[in-house]
Amino acid sequence: MIDVLNLTKQYGQHTVVDGLTFTVRSGAVTGFLGPNGAGKSTTMRMVLGLTRPDAGSVRIDGRAYHALRYPARRVGALLETAAPHRGLTAADHLLWVAQSNRIAPQRVAEVIELVGLAGAARRRVGTFSLGMGQRLGLAVALLGDPPVLVLDEPVNGLDAEGIRWLRELLRAMAAEGRTVLVSSHLMNEMSMVADHLIVIHRGQLLSDSSMSNFVERHGRTYVRVRAPEPGLLGRELERKGASLTLAPDGSLEVAGMPAAEISRLAAAVGVPLDELSTRTGSLEDAFLGLVGDGERSARV
Repeated sequence: MIDVLNLTKQYGQHTVVDGLTFTVRSGAVTGFLGPNGAGKSTTMRMVLGLTRPDAGSVRIDGRAYHALRYPARRVGALLETAAPHRGLTAADHLLWVAQSNRIAPQRVAEVIELVGLAGAARRRVGTFSLGMGQRLGLAVALLGDPPVLVLDEPVNGLDAEGIRWLRELLRAMAAEGRTVLVSSHLMNEMSMVADHLIVIHRGQLLSDSSMSNFVERHGRTYVRVRAPEPGLLGRELERKGASLTLAPDGSLEVAGMPAAEISRLAAAVGVPLDELSTRTGSLEDAFLGLVGDGERSARV
């Protein structure tokens, strides 16, 4: 597990991370979300011992990162700021990391194949595209076959095939019981890979919940209704306390009343229904709604 306890970091008078506490558990993909400037990258750097906190602590299976003897065998990390030497080949860069962490040399060929760089193993890193560089970063993270993964924007630069491959890999690694922490600004992708969400804003924790609970609590759920006489049905729904929104296509979006009750009301007033379906808001809607609430609270 990754245990973050009262983590705080300031730069001058600006507090980037403010008393942050959460736990990333094994056996699940945990998404780490927040708007730009929320403190995600700084938090990840503190998890990996690259930035010293002003207060609080981070423990990975009970130990600080700097106390790990061979860190690449315990924690696989990918940060946006990571940059291997441009003059090295991909294979040489991985071999250097392997030697420094006492990882068997044959593991280099295995991860090169795993991330899809077999044809570029002898190319210099300086000639790599953004996507190839990202695959190399993922190879470094996977090199020690670590039980913990900490990945910052891992799909950056990957094509559709690469994104799908990474999604399946992360799900498989979580299913093996590993701890996976992933930061991404791509809400659609996060909704497909994450089991749990940690959401921060202005360096503070806004939410720590399962994906389903987060969307249910903060997303917009409504019933979509299409009827030949939407005006008549709409008046009856409002009279019963429902909230209505008229969609551009003429359908009604009804909040505050379940589909079964709408169906009974429509039958009672003699209005046939062409469509009656419950819609759940997206992760993006839920995230923007929660962050908006955080902005309004900060201004009060």
